[in-house]
Amino acid sequence: MHSSLRLGRIAGVEIGVNWSWLVVFALIAWTLTVGVFPSENPGLSDAAYVAMGVVAATVFFVSLLAHELGHALRARREGMEIEGITLWLFGGVAKFKGMFPSAGAEFRIAIAGPLVSLAIGVACVLVALVADLPASVDGVVFWLGWINLLLLVFNLLPALPLDGGRLLRATLWHVKGDFAAATRLSAGIGRALGYAMIVGGLLLFIFQGTFSGAWLAFIGWFLLQAASAEARYVIARQALGDLRVRDLMVRDPVTAPAEATIGELVDRVAWSERFTTYPVLDGGRVLGLVAFRRIVQVPRGEWDTRRVRECVIGLDELTVLAEDDRAIDALAALSENVVHRALVLDGGRLVGLLSITDLARALEIAAPDRLQRRRGGDAAGPTATP
Repeated sequence: MHSSLRLGRIAGVEIGVNWSWLVVFALIAWTLTVGVFPSENPGLSDAAYVAMGVVAATVFFVSLLAHELGHALRARREGMEIEGITLWLFGGVAKFKGMFPSAGAEFRIAIAGPLVSLAIGVACVLVALVADLPASVDGVVFWLGWINLLLLVFNLLPALPLDGGRLLRATLWHVKGDFAAATRLSAGIGRALGYAMIVGGLLLFIFQGTFSGAWLAFIGWFLLQAASAEARYVIARQALGDLRVRDLMVRDPVTAPAEATIGELVDRVAWSERFTTYPVLDGGRVLGLVAFRRIVQVPRGEWDTRRVRECVIGLDELTVLAEDDRAIDALAALSENVVHRALVLDGGRLVGLLSITDLARALEIAAPDRLQRRRGGDAAGPTATP
């Protein structure tokens, strides 16, 4: 899930929001303002309900951020690298680089978030019940406590990609010693739950006409897609095995000089070396990539005056890898990047170019071979422990 806007860092963890977060934030604030708070806290002014809705929605997402920070900070203690946290349509997601070092580590990372939600939920409910708060404040605090506990229960269902599914996978991984088998079972439960929610949501929407039914079906669709992605990831991980970026990248790729005109690039480089992207160098310094689709957007009459550097996709928009990075990690990174190309650097020096097509080709070649060896009774098989 990509961040559309970066908010900064908390405890060294980069925080961002996706555009879809604005949609659900507005929906939650509107629902609370016109439906929940007027019925639960009657007699207040319209302005009070608006303020309650906005404050409750804001603090709700702060609590989701705290939940994800629980995962991220625990992961850091387990020695994992944290890429960041993104708030989006369904709450938040903490992104880690690499695999869990052990079943115990995954269990501790998975349980950290729910423990934070439990603490927030219990604290808010107790404050609302014990403290003598103004009606508007009491309504917001009680709702925050109730919604955090409700989401906690849902999130602990034993189905990937929910935290409960990760706890189940970690437990099965520890007992069976097989990460892949544990993932397949947990993801299968996740898909079953997704289908059940889709069917139940559609029935509610059709026969009762409730918007909550459509929302339930939409959440079920998300769970179905995410659980399937978890299962596909395991297949890809087994297929790519111990391959590194150096094994798949194109070494010494054709480059484009930053100061060349677009016309010179087309005449001298693109005409003889027909690729869709070219790394751009300014002397020995790597600036990024120039994509042919960007070149053709420049009017033909400007090709002799416009420079290649004006069309560069900068390093901040690209995936940058090292030769020793694992191929499976590169696949995850390139899948999330709209360019689907990665520059491979060594101390700032360009050493290769990797595309998602290179990885897909490796999967096509490796997956059938590994699957055949497993069916043929290969005793060792692909290792399941990261």
